[in-house]
Amino acid sequence: QVQVIESGGGLVQAGGSLRLSCAPSGRTFSSYAMGWFRQAPGKDREFVAAIDWAGGSTAYADSVKGRFTMSRDNAKNTLYLQMNSLKPEDTAVYYCAVCRRCTWPTSTQSRYDVWGQGSQVTVSS
Repeated sequence: QVQVIESGGGLVQAGGSLRLSCAPSGRTFSSYAMGWFRQAPGKDREFVAAIDWAGGSTAYADSVKGRFTMSRDNAKNTLYLQMNSLKPEDTAVYYCAVCRRCTWPTSTQSRYDVWGQGSQVTVSS
């Protein structure tokens, strides 16, 4: 079964930083676009960032632009989300996702067909 596993979440004070990682279990996803989404309590899951298969093109939600940076290391088969200047409103479960039909970044959730189980990020004020 194809899986991706997130790591790196935790509790941080407002203004702090965290780095999330995502790695597939058992296979490589270096040919596919990947994305990060998040879901806060009581809210729908929303797009955060996406990256193309090679790591040369990214897209970000307006709410995180300039604070979050998404990158990938295909040699290590790992995806990253560097989160700086964190705010309490960034508190959510963060999900890594793979779009096996995509090579370019997309914010459309329905195009992603492999999802991780999520990593909790909590930002205290």
